[in-house]
Amino acid sequence: MSSNRKIAVVLKGYPRLSETFIAQELLGLERAGHELVLIALRRPTDLKRHPVHDEIRAAVHYLPEYLHDEPRRVLRALVRSVPKAGFWRALGPFLRDLLRDRTRNRFRRFGQALVLFAEWPGDAGWLHAHFIHTPASVTAYASLMAGVPWSCSAHAKDIWTSSDWELSEKLGRARWTVTCTRTGFEHLKGLTDAKSRVHLSYHGLDLARFPVFAGDHSSRDGSDPDDPVRIVSVGRAVAKKGFDVLLKALSLLPPDLNWRFDHIGAGDLTRELRALAGELGLAERVSWNGALDQKDVLARYRESDVFALACRIAADGDRDGLPNVLVEASSQRLACVSTAVSGVPELLDDGENGLVVPPEDPRALSVALERLIRDPDLRRHLGAAAERRVRTEFDHHSSVRQLIGLFQDEWRKVP
Repeated sequence: MSSNRKIAVVLKGYPRLSETFIAQELLGLERAGHELVLIALRRPTDLKRHPVHDEIRAAVHYLPEYLHDEPRRVLRALVRSVPKAGFWRALGPFLRDLLRDRTRNRFRRFGQALVLFAEWPGDAGWLHAHFIHTPASVTAYASLMAGVPWSCSAHAKDIWTSSDWELSEKLGRARWTVTCTRTGFEHLKGLTDAKSRVHLSYHGLDLARFPVFAGDHSSRDGSDPDDPVRIVSVGRAVAKKGFDVLLKALSLLPPDLNWRFDHIGAGDLTRELRALAGELGLAERVSWNGALDQKDVLARYRESDVFALACRIAADGDRDGLPNVLVEASSQRLACVSTAVSGVPELLDDGENGLVVPPEDPRALSVALERLIRDPDLRRHLGAAAERRVRTEFDHHSSVRQLIGLFQDEWRKVP
């Protein structure tokens, strides 16, 4: 691969435990021969790493998360950039954006783009943004400054919390955009005339890291207080995950059922959720495990009987796309119950390979949980069907091949 085909990938932060789908994509691109350099808008906050992060060879460059934290670096970038034509190419679009979005965040993205432009990573000849909100803003400005094309992967929150005007303009500026759910795909296509440049690409799963579970899930049915049914959920403690709804659903289960619930993940709402569990009388049945790496999460899937995730649309519009943890749990024949939000029904068909209930409905979720707790045969049936779907339709190699094809189409246009 010639040097002008190095791809600079712009990310919110790196590495992040909650974004394994991005890490496995980066590794897939590297293994296909693409040279990458990673540009992160913030430094990592997770204390652990997944094994996949250690396999990615790309160098990582961190931009200033806040411009006032590194004023000399930002000023140096400005001084270097102003004499160049690229600065003036980007200034007009930035000012037009600023008129519609008069926020400090808008200045920050332009400042980060200046630093990226001034400290350009070697001979990168392409920019790719993960998330169509702030990373794509930095990428779009840097693309104009550097005179290199860019593309974008849009996911969930970034789509649904961005204004239509901004999405429309970014879709017009990017050479192409991929997104990971049909609901997001249809929404984005409706915002641009260049519909052929918007592509649906499910993330899928690196099935080598989630191999077939050779064991058997238990036949627990909630009747034995010494061997309770194990319910697990994995996700950050944030509003869109609906853990408050899940706790309320658990509190509605019949008192004769014996169960335990394990939560895996960190997040701003952890303290609030722990307090809610106490108020609902669940404290003795709930374990808060914090963030775990991929190997530990895999072990928990295999030890558990039910996976539950009460996805919802948050007050600010934030929502999941297709939660990767549902795909992971399904790969291990673990019976899943979730809600009819965004891409969840694109994986789970209610009664066929999982149970799907309306969002924001603790009673309906509780009924579904009770069915799964009491009926190990139903769990086995749903789990086996879910695994078949994941292993036939959600192998991440297909999404990586799709991305490689999009990049190769671009390379063919360049001598």
